[in-house]
Amino acid sequence: MNDDNNNIHSPWFLRFLMLTAVLCGGFVMVVEVMGSRIIGPFFGVGLFVWTSLIAVALLSLALGYWIAGYWADKREHPDNLYGIILVSGLLVMLIPFIKTAVIELCIPLGLRWGAFASTFLLFGPPLFVLGCVSPYLIKIATKEFHLIGRTVGRFYALSTLGSMVGTTATGFFLISYFRVDTVFMLTAAVLIGMSVTYFVLFRKRYIMLLLMLLPVIFWPTYKPIDVVLSDGTRVQEVANLSSYYGLTKVVDYTYEDKHVRDLLIDGFTQGGFDMVNRVSLYEYSYLLEFIPYGLNPNGSQALVIGLGAGVVPMRYEARGVSVDAVDIDPVIVDVAKEFFDLKVSGEIYVDDARYFLTTNQKRYDYVIMDVFNGDLTPTLLLSYEAFGLIKKSLTDEGIFAINLVADIQNETAGIHSILKTLRPLFEHVDYYPIHKKNKNNITNVVVVAYNGVARELNNGVFAGSRIYPPIRERVINSILSPKKIAAPQRPPIVLTDDFNPLDTWDSGTREGLRALVLASDDLGLLRN
Repeated sequence: MNDDNNNIHSPWFLRFLMLTAVLCGGFVMVVEVMGSRIIGPFFGVGLFVWTSLIAVALLSLALGYWIAGYWADKREHPDNLYGIILVSGLLVMLIPFIKTAVIELCIPLGLRWGAFASTFLLFGPPLFVLGCVSPYLIKIATKEFHLIGRTVGRFYALSTLGSMVGTTATGFFLISYFRVDTVFMLTAAVLIGMSVTYFVLFRKRYIMLLLMLLPVIFWPTYKPIDVVLSDGTRVQEVANLSSYYGLTKVVDYTYEDKHVRDLLIDGFTQGGFDMVNRVSLYEYSYLLEFIPYGLNPNGSQALVIGLGAGVVPMRYEARGVSVDAVDIDPVIVDVAKEFFDLKVSGEIYVDDARYFLTTNQKRYDYVIMDVFNGDLTPTLLLSYEAFGLIKKSLTDEGIFAINLVADIQNETAGIHSILKTLRPLFEHVDYYPIHKKNKNNITNVVVVAYNGVARELNNGVFAGSRIYPPIRERVINSILSPKKIAAPQRPPIVLTDDFNPLDTWDSGTREGLRALVLASDDLGLLRN
């Protein structure tokens, strides 16, 4: 026992305490940042999810600091500290196995409280336990260093440095190269390994080495979906790629001579293609082509913001229009080229859309925006200032078109505010909801804006154009007989960079959209 006591008062142990501060501070941020990848596909990656993650992290850490302060005064031995770290590792290891059940339990609570509750249940316990580490570290270290102020400052600095490293490593590296479950399991393995290292090196309890088998035994495996449905359709996941901006999947559906392919980002369909007939599967892509081109049939240059599967750029290229495209995610660019045969005569820019518009000097006959971060278009692209940049990028005859999603029967002023924001900049602003029925009346709405004299749509735009047969009638009716959107439930406003409450105002639409997606996710494409 005396040897053990000497070990825990050795210079090597004090260095190990410092390493513990760095690693535990780092893993707090790994859990918080990676948490967005678990919660995001179900509740979005907007304001509510990040508010929930930050609030739960602060609450859990505060409780851990408070309670562990009492524990450390009563049970100050390092065994208790590394027992706590062991528990934190075990709790992190549980996350991949319980995430789906917890989230499905919380979904009925709605977008805000569902995001908060699932974040609290999944990440609150491990963050609480990690919060217990700092009081123990400081209690033990102050006994060794005696200089309390210097010791506290040193350990807070090391913990904060670890948090910085954990944040940057997760955001710049881990998210892009590892699956979410893998990152959580690696985090658990290091936390468990830190505890085991202490007990083996400083307490000579070699039996603890058996704990290192836990991450190996329970390491999660991922098998791409490849199933045959009861009607004979084969569903095959042909790509599964993680990037800084989401989890991208490409899914094939084949039956006899039919072959269609979908692009999904964080479980949401962001484009699809009939691979046999080379046409889009979804109505909005045709409206983004037919309406702008029908209003300005002599255009020759287009800018497409938001690449997706590359369907819209390819439709314009087929009409002899040279297309430049912008997408923030290099993975999406690679996927569009490899799996959807994207080819454009212009340039493809991997860039933030707002930054591109700010620095762009070129003028286009068409600017087409189809940008979704999960279930919503980023608000930084839906402000008076952003629309002003788009106007500057258009020729005098140019047409701006944007794809949005709205509940056309229960409008909460979101889309009406977008229309109101466009009208000071464009003389003509029209909207075209897709003729599509579901119980929530949620559908795509294409908004078109331009300046100059009012123009009639050239109906010849349909001539010779191939449309996916099951949706042909809906596409044409959506353009020629556009529906009306219900009056707003509150007065619409001009959206600005300074005040843009769309995240909150559109929460009901987003909840309805996610309910539809979850209800149709029989194969678990959203959950895996």
